[in-house]
Amino acid sequence: MILSELRDYLKTNQRAALIDLSHRFDADPDALRGMLDKWVAKGKVEKLPQGSPCGGGCCKCDPATTEIYEWVG
Repeated sequence: MILSELRDYLKTNQRAALIDLSHRFDADPDALRGMLDKWVAKGKVEKLPQGSPCGGGCCKCDPATTEIYEWVG
C-alpha cells in the first residue's frame, strides 16, 4: 500500500477507524499510523479526539479505544 491509496480511501469515506484501515489494507496499525502521521503533518488528515464516533453507524466500536482519522484536506 502506498500513501495515495490511503489518501484516496479517506477522501472517499471522509472518516475511518484505524482498525478498519488495518483490515481494509491488510496492514499493521503501527505502519498505518506512520503513514497517517505524514498526512497529519501536511494538514490533510486529522486524528479525532478519543471518544469521537467513527461515522459508520453500527455503534459496535468502543469509542474509548478507537482511533479515528478524518480527511480535512
